[in-house]
Amino acid sequence: MLPDGDDLDWSALHYEPLAERPSKVFLGHLGQPTGPGATVDDWLDGLPAVLAANGLKRLRDALVTAHERGRPIMAALGGHVVKTGCAPYLIDWMERGVLKGLALNGSAAIHDLELAIAGKTSEDVGPRLAEGSFGFARETSDLFASACERAAALECGLGTALGDLVIEQGGPGLDASLLAAARRSGLPLTVHVGIGTDIVHMNPRLNGAALGQATLDDFRTLCVLVAGLEGGVWLNLGSAVVLPEVFLKAVSVVRNLGHSLDGLTTANLDFDQKYRGLLNVLQRPGAEGVALTGHHELMIPLLHAAVVARLSAPVPARNGHG
Repeated sequence: MLPDGDDLDWSALHYEPLAERPSKVFLGHLGQPTGPGATVDDWLDGLPAVLAANGLKRLRDALVTAHERGRPIMAALGGHVVKTGCAPYLIDWMERGVLKGLALNGSAAIHDLELAIAGKTSEDVGPRLAEGSFGFARETSDLFASACERAAALECGLGTALGDLVIEQGGPGLDASLLAAARRSGLPLTVHVGIGTDIVHMNPRLNGAALGQATLDDFRTLCVLVAGLEGGVWLNLGSAVVLPEVFLKAVSVVRNLGHSLDGLTTANLDFDQKYRGLLNVLQRPGAEGVALTGHHELMIPLLHAAVVARLSAPVPARNGHG
């Protein structure tokens, strides 16, 4: 039987002075609104000094510090990052020398390819699936199949082959293409495919052996890149499953071979924090992890602006390729 309230000696409750009670939020933590003409730095410095605002500034500082010390910064991204219009921010970082490499899943590579050659991407899946037309764009599938064949024959990796073919094909979106930008800048870009996950795998022309060889070569390239990440930063942008798993295996390879990842900062940016991003990117590698939750089309431009505001070197002029 539960005790009756009258059985408690309420007068014996112990209180302490508010001034002596431990607290987590103080006046100095409160946000400071900015006025007209404020810079990005002003706005960031005025954010409340709590939770995600602290995480954003901590990640900004890690990126700027790694860049200034010449340590590598790499970004891994899923298809939604490309579909939400965020590739130009990553391209700008590439041109500024901030990003030293990219890892894409199959979806990100396909959306980037379509934007490059056609200036558009992303289908309305429901209606097109019902009518049996979803995923059957001819140029997308054929170009991807050709890239796999070239990558296997030349042993150059899928990302390199896709980048070269996109540039050769031409199109209205080359300046917005990560594949093209990486090839033009000479930066490594790897593509990591889960067979059966992408629309191009439905193409009867696709050679499974070539696809497997092409993406396996890219995984081995990625392991070389991860081996140099001591003191650097790994950004996982919008990939909930494939790239967190790929990163974990690459970490295992480089640690098995005796490479240090001391001082590595990892970050997971997504609109919903999932199991693999939290464990495989932020916790299991033993790095300092930062989780930022929000829409890509807001968070990635915000992080880009925060970093660029701290950089002194101007971005080089674009070549104007179309």
